[in-house]
Amino acid sequence: MKRAPAPWTLTGDAYIAMLELPERLLLEQGFIPEALRPRFEGRYSLLMALDYTTSNVGPYRELLFIPGRYRTRRGLKWSISKIYVSSWDSVVNGQLNWAIPKEHADLDLVREADGSERLRASQGGDVFADVRFAAAGPSLPAASALLPERFRGLMHHRDGNDHFCAPTARGRVRRARLLDARVDPARMPRIDEARVVFAVRLSGFRAEFPVADVEPAGAV
Repeated sequence: MKRAPAPWTLTGDAYIAMLELPERLLLEQGFIPEALRPRFEGRYSLLMALDYTTSNVGPYRELLFIPGRYRTRRGLKWSISKIYVSSWDSVVNGQLNWAIPKEHADLDLVREADGSERLRASQGGDVFADVRFAAAGPSLPAASALLPERFRGLMHHRDGNDHFCAPTARGRVRRARLLDARVDPARMPRIDEARVVFAVRLSGFRAEFPVADVEPAGAV
């Protein structure tokens, strides 16, 4: 595997949907690590489908789910519980650099005749997630710098340590819709049962993932 230490610079396109799911479902089927369950705040979740055209390990695709935010010494932080990427180099380096629990899958992106885009995740030819988005409306410039860090900070837990990272991004954003979502609940949370709060398409973005700041997890 190619070793690619942080920081990383990535470019590409993405769909992001904020979802509302029952807390019971998230705790039972959200793949939340045992070490983080007592710190879970819940309420809003995030689903992201990304097509990276460039990165420190080359182009790849990604499908991820964030069940919500968690209490830390630095305030509430998002944490990914399920993430599939189409590159083994991304799997290994994502785990080493930021403790992100990446898994490998084949990710097939299809642009439909009606303009919608569908991302299918499969392993061994078995499709376990199929999500379809469509974008509409004007495209406007957007940057993560407009958001307070508490809304964009990530934290991932491994071996008793919290790994903090606050990515930045800029690109162009349009409103979008999550048209369809079908999943195998053994490998992806039941996003098909979610209420979609909002969705956007981020086009031509440039993102920066800094070196993680690691500290022992403690009482919050």
